[in-house]
Amino acid sequence: MIAQLQRASNTAGLLSYLYGPGEHGSHASPRLISGDGHGAPIELLAEPGSLPYLVHALDAPVERLGARAPEQSTWVCSLRSDLTDSQWAAVARRLVAATGIAPDGDPDACRWIALRNQPRQVHVVATLAREDGSLHNAYRDAFHLQTECHRIAAELGHLPTAPHPIPRAQETHVPAPSITITAEPSGSVSAKGASDDLSATLLKHAGFQQIEDWYGRRHRLPTTTPAADRAAIASHAAEMLRAARYGVDLDPSLDTARMTTPANPLGPYTAGAELLRLTDQIRSAENGADLRQAVDYLLHPEHGVLERVREALEATGEQIADLDDEAYQLADRFGFAAEFVSSAQSELVGSDSELRRVGNSPQPQTETRPHSPKLPDSRSTALATSPAAAKAKVSSALGAGAADASAAVRPSQVPGPRTR
Repeated sequence: MIAQLQRASNTAGLLSYLYGPGEHGSHASPRLISGDGHGAPIELLAEPGSLPYLVHALDAPVERLGARAPEQSTWVCSLRSDLTDSQWAAVARRLVAATGIAPDGDPDACRWIALRNQPRQVHVVATLAREDGSLHNAYRDAFHLQTECHRIAAELGHLPTAPHPIPRAQETHVPAPSITITAEPSGSVSAKGASDDLSATLLKHAGFQQIEDWYGRRHRLPTTTPAADRAAIASHAAEMLRAARYGVDLDPSLDTARMTTPANPLGPYTAGAELLRLTDQIRSAENGADLRQAVDYLLHPEHGVLERVREALEATGEQIADLDDEAYQLADRFGFAAEFVSSAQSELVGSDSELRRVGNSPQPQTETRPHSPKLPDSRSTALATSPAAAKAKVSSALGAGAADASAAVRPSQVPGPRTR
C-alpha cells in the first residue's frame, strides 16, 4: 500500500471530479466510507446532488480564516490496495491520525472524508484549517503517511517477500596459474610464470617473442621496442590472460589503464558519474542561486533526476510483468519503489521558493567587544539551517476547478499487486 499526497486549491472542483465519471470513465460507484465533519451530517451530504453542501461543510473552517487561509487549503491522499470498505475506513482513520490531520480525541481536528470510487482506490480529502482557527502543519506528512502505510501493509500481510535463494552446489576453487609481466632495466619486457601452451599462445598473439633454451620457455619483448608499444603489448597480453582466468601481475609502468585518466571514472555507469558531478556542483555552490540551479537538475518535474528514476523503476516493473507473468511479485516491488520516489517528489514540492531565500537572510547584528574572538561567517550559518530543510511542503499545483482536480488525483501508472 503506497500513498500519493497532493494539495488542491478548490474543494468543489476536486469533489466534482471524484464523484464524476473520471478519466475514461474509470470511476465506478463513488461512495463515502468514513469521515468527520464536526457535527455536519456528511453521510447525508455525500450524495452527488448534495455536493455543494458537502463542500461547504468541509470548507467552513477555511472560510472562517478569511485572508489568512492558504492558497492550497485542500489535502488529498490517494491510496491503492485490495481492501473492503470497512478496512478502508479503518485505514483512513489511522492515516489522518498519523499525520496529525485528525488525531484521536482532538476536538479541534481538521474536517475530512474518505471517498471510494474505484475497486482498488480510495481518496482521503481534508481541509487544513482546524476548528480553533489554526492551520495543520503539513511538513513531513508524506513521510508519516508512507511509514503508516508500510506498517498497515505488514499487518495485513501485503508486503511482497523476496524468494528464498536456491542454495548453490559446493564449488571447488582451483588456483589460477600466475604470470608476472615486468619491465627490466635493460628496456626489455619479460613474462614469467606459467609455461603451458595456452599462455604461450596468448603471449605470442599479443606480440611477445618466445625463447626456449636450457632455462625453459620464456617470453620477452626486444629492447628496441618503443616504450609506447611495450606498454600496449604488455597491457593487451594481460587482458587476454586474465580473460582466460590466469592471475596476472602487471608492472604499473606497463599498464595503459593507469597511464591515462578515463573520461568516465565509473566506466559504463555514466549516469552514476553524472550524479557524482552534480553532487560536487551542489557541494561547491557559492551562493543560493548556484545551489538552486544545481538542485533544479534533481527536482525538475519533467526532466529532473528523481522523475527519470521514477520512470525507470516504473518501466522496469512493467517490462518484468510483460516478459514473465509469473514474476508479478518482482514487478510489484519495482512498482512500490517507483511510488516511494513519487512520495519523495511530493515531499519536496514547493522547495524552490524556499531555496530562493537561502543565502539571502539578513546578517545578524553582533555587539563588538574589545578583544572578542572573530565570529563565524553568518552566511554559512544560514546555509546550515536552511528553511528548505526545516519547512519542506508537500504540495503540488493542481490549479483551480474540476480540470485541476482531475490532474490531482490521476491514478498512478504503476501496476498494483496482483492476486493469484
